[in-house]
Amino acid sequence: MSGSTRGSVRGAGKSAVVTGGARGIGRGIAERLVAQGYAVVLGDIDGAGARRCAEEIGAAEGRALDVRDPDAHREAAAAAAEHGELTAWFNNAGIGDDGLVGDHSDEVVRRLVEVNLLGTLWGMRAAVAAFGSRGGDVVNTASLAGLGPVPGYSVYAATKAAIVSASMSVSAETPRRVRVHALCPDGVRTAMLDAQRPGGLGAALVHSGGRILTVEEVAEAAVDLVGSGRVVRTVPAWRGGLVRATTLAPSVAGRATGLFAAQGRRAIAKGH
Repeated sequence: MSGSTRGSVRGAGKSAVVTGGARGIGRGIAERLVAQGYAVVLGDIDGAGARRCAEEIGAAEGRALDVRDPDAHREAAAAAAEHGELTAWFNNAGIGDDGLVGDHSDEVVRRLVEVNLLGTLWGMRAAVAAFGSRGGDVVNTASLAGLGPVPGYSVYAATKAAIVSASMSVSAETPRRVRVHALCPDGVRTAMLDAQRPGGLGAALVHSGGRILTVEEVAEAAVDLVGSGRVVRTVPAWRGGLVRATTLAPSVAGRATGLFAAQGRRAIAKGH
């Protein structure tokens, strides 16, 4: 864990907020921050899970946080300030319903936009407003899906593309002391990925890219963005370039969808 090698000095006297922190990538991020000495406030729609996780990893506090509620973010910022100067905020909460754009119910589309995009925007607003004179870092968990066409994840990909765009724009409009980052990982072995329909197009394409990332890899990459000048980071880096290239010829990429999907289904069948 490269983040923990810097010891507890980095986060001494500082606090951080992690949304979607009760499990998965959020928990991994929080563990690394705690190891660096940050007082971490974990927020999650599952308040009991957030409190349990906070106790298990030594975080300062776990609390119920519905990212669709702007006031919940401001309350989390105030709570973090009681534990130390707020200098890091991770907008990690998200959902990942797969399916074609016409297959989703109206409620699913609305929920994807409200949780993934609006939740990130509310978090950025609360963080930037709450950072003190020292400034701070906002790290938004986006996705490789936000960098190019991903049939089978059209609505999800649209929300993640919007997060990447918002991160770049907010990075450019905030004072120099405030840094905003978007992390774009490829498929990650989480409960969200495991819940996807095994035979669905989205799941097949996710598994077509090779090895599925671990929570630890992505959490480490997220925490390593703190203090850096990097605005958009893809994990792994080579996949970012490949996906961006598909935007230059989306019609060609579309015709290759069937080949990639078949490759992904074979990988799923093999248990990879």
